[in-house]
Amino acid sequence: MAGLGGLKRPDLLIFRETDREEIADTVDTLGGISELPFTPEDDPRIMGILSRAILAAECENSLWVVKRMPAYGLVLKPQRRLGGELGLKKTAVLPTIILKEEDRHPLREWQAKANVPIHIWHIFFDMAYGIALNRAEELIGGGAIEPTVQTFQAPGGATTRKLIYKIYYQHAYLLGESEQEPRPVANYVMDRNGHILPYVRFEGGKLTLHREALEVLRVAADRLPGRLDG
Repeated sequence: MAGLGGLKRPDLLIFRETDREEIADTVDTLGGISELPFTPEDDPRIMGILSRAILAAECENSLWVVKRMPAYGLVLKPQRRLGGELGLKKTAVLPTIILKEEDRHPLREWQAKANVPIHIWHIFFDMAYGIALNRAEELIGGGAIEPTVQTFQAPGGATTRKLIYKIYYQHAYLLGESEQEPRPVANYVMDRNGHILPYVRFEGGKLTLHREALEVLRVAADRLPGRLDG
């Protein structure tokens, strides 16, 4: 999914296999997947699709190999700066799930309106982790995760500073592990002034869902049609 106008939506909807045919038929009546981002969510057909979704995923990715990160595998310990909450020193390099401050309210608002629990899925080169948005909010609200200022570079070269939350992977569930590693491919974007910004993207690869993730999906599927819990 994508945003219509200034609307923030999760990137992915997850459905039960038994609903595949009905969902596919509904999407066809809307003109195909490419038309979904431009269809208002108060359309009865979109509302029908959302009523069948067991989960919505906000997807992030990072160009890191998890098992080679220096602090991977370390045990969280009480931190003074976190008021005694478990964590690691600020400079620790380990897998984290990213949640942008600017996305928090829009995602919570969408979750409440759509009645579909949102999970954040963060994909690394060799592994992936997930966490429920509700759980992430609990950690942030309780002081276990502090805000960090990070600089982002736009395709045109301009940089912006944004407030983000880096949630330790120890608080998350293992989404999956790489069965076949993706291949890093060089690419670039060019702005209207001819300025080229190179970047690396992943191509190919295969990720196998972990039993923890399958259990999360099973519980979410069982929660229909009442939900929402997250």
